[in-house]
Amino acid sequence: MKTDRYLTGEIIRPFAVVLGILALLFAGYSLANILSDAVNGLLPVSAIAALTGLKLLISLEVLIPISLFIAVVAGFGRLQSDGEITAMLALGLGPRQLLRPVMRLALALGLGVAGLSLFARPWAYATSHEITRRAAVTLNVNAMEAGTFYASPKGDQVVFLGNRAGPHAAARNLFVAREQNGHLEIITAANAAPATMGDDGRRSVHLSDAHIYQLDPGTPANDQVLDAQGLNIDPDGALPGKPGYSPVAASSARLFTSSTPGDVAERQWRLSTGISTLLLALLGAILSRGKPRQNRYAKFGPAILAYSAYYLLCTIARTWVQHGDVGAFPGLWWAPCLLALFIALIWYGPALRRRLHRPAETPRHPHPANTNWHAATSHDAA
Repeated sequence: MKTDRYLTGEIIRPFAVVLGILALLFAGYSLANILSDAVNGLLPVSAIAALTGLKLLISLEVLIPISLFIAVVAGFGRLQSDGEITAMLALGLGPRQLLRPVMRLALALGLGVAGLSLFARPWAYATSHEITRRAAVTLNVNAMEAGTFYASPKGDQVVFLGNRAGPHAAARNLFVAREQNGHLEIITAANAAPATMGDDGRRSVHLSDAHIYQLDPGTPANDQVLDAQGLNIDPDGALPGKPGYSPVAASSARLFTSSTPGDVAERQWRLSTGISTLLLALLGAILSRGKPRQNRYAKFGPAILAYSAYYLLCTIARTWVQHGDVGAFPGLWWAPCLLALFIALIWYGPALRRRLHRPAETPRHPHPANTNWHAATSHDAA
């Protein structure tokens, strides 16, 4: 139907623009944080693009619903301000016919968001955790600055450079403390050359005028002190074990068989994202109603407040379930149910008030030019 295609186009265009802008902003913010870690030697340069892409993929389950919500408010707001909604009603289109293309688009995007939450997002989290885990022992010593302590995330290795001319330059007054097999090893050196890659694919740092202190906390008598004019050390160390369990990185199949509060909260969150996409699209269409020729941006303020309130409620509900304050039922489902009730009150409220207060002589069908689209009456349902 031409009207459906036209209304869909009025939503898709602003949706693409809003999603693109939000994605660029989020990617820029994530990239800034990742670059900061890379510059400080906490992440290898090769991980920057991968981590940025993974974080952007994780964010899509939130960016898509809010982009659709804003697009519906913007699209229907323009149609309302230009009088096109009034013209469509005058031609015999009912409110349900106006909402039909919105719900079709919302259903398609809602299924996509559900797929992201159930499958793509946990994979992205697991992959990013693995990259971070490997980076924990691959400190970029060539990018380290003097006067700063650099510690691996596990805390089993600390590096400090006393003086350095700049990145990738030789360093002086090196200090390294690391724990190996229950023993503490401290290395000091007057000079340290930049890290180089060996034939075996592992990096090494050449130290000159080095002193090695091997300390055994349990048996001080076994402590040793070694001096070396030249010494090559591995700045990477051993790869740590598998990262600890995280519900956000767990597979959906595992979550569906678990009853722990954290897993229940994560499972319900993944299932609710697609439903929230549908509800927010419907809320955006209803909030965009207004008088003909009104300012097309008049409804943006209330719409943003409504979205913020709903997202806050969902976050609170998720936290309550995670902490065990609320059980699996009602879980976090009360937040979407509350939004659905709010939508129903806005949608059917005007029709109910008219039925309760309509005088007997009032015509059953007012002139379309004065009709503000609302819940379907018997005429609309036709």
